[in-house]
Amino acid sequence: MKLGAVTYNVLNNWDLETIIRNLEAIGFEAVELRTGHKHGVEPSIAVEERLKVKARFSNSKLRLLSFGSAAEFHSPDPAVRRKNVEDAKRFVDLARDTGAIGVKVRPNGFPRGVSHEETIQNIGLCLKELGDYAQVRGIEIWLEVHGPETQVPPVCAAIMKATGHKSVGLCWNSNLTDIVDGSVRQYFELLRPWIRNVHINELADSRYPWRELFTLLRASGYDRYTLCEAQESREPERFLRWYRALWIELNRP
Repeated sequence: MKLGAVTYNVLNNWDLETIIRNLEAIGFEAVELRTGHKHGVEPSIAVEERLKVKARFSNSKLRLLSFGSAAEFHSPDPAVRRKNVEDAKRFVDLARDTGAIGVKVRPNGFPRGVSHEETIQNIGLCLKELGDYAQVRGIEIWLEVHGPETQVPPVCAAIMKATGHKSVGLCWNSNLTDIVDGSVRQYFELLRPWIRNVHINELADSRYPWRELFTLLRASGYDRYTLCEAQESREPERFLRWYRALWIELNRP
């Protein structure tokens, strides 16, 4: 299991060169580039620029792991869902061209006037189409456990069952809604078959059982990345050094 970072929020004002240079120096091993941030690596960039991004990461110790898109598929409007699927496909192409392996998407709630079951089916159909598109390009789709209503793990499990695609998995998001009687074991075991990526946030927040989560991840054989997705800091480099030190301590067997 390795430590990486999402550009939200600590890194959102760093350009690509600063991200690579600082994370390399501090000892982080991967990054997820979220859309709309200063790094500027977006589906709109040309092929030549994509190749430069791929080469820059290839010549560094930092892995370009994934892209954090804002694509979401819960709308009852088919046209809105179609637009989001097409947006996500553009991120899949960007991931293929730059050497990343994943694209993060999300659910973001249950719209009024539509049953939860219908919304789950709508999301699943979109994810299935996106999974087909991603699979032939060697990319994975990661549905973030996200949204005020949809971040509840049983909802995400239902979405995964409705999707049923081997190229589509989940991004564990370390939400307080993961916790049952002080433990995340119940919901971790529920979602474990689909976990492909992990976001972690405020490691100093004692409400969340971080050591238990890390123990469960190790015991399950998870050997990918846990990505720091913490709040902004006035001293980002110092914060990230502290964060890595705390991560190492919490991750000790």
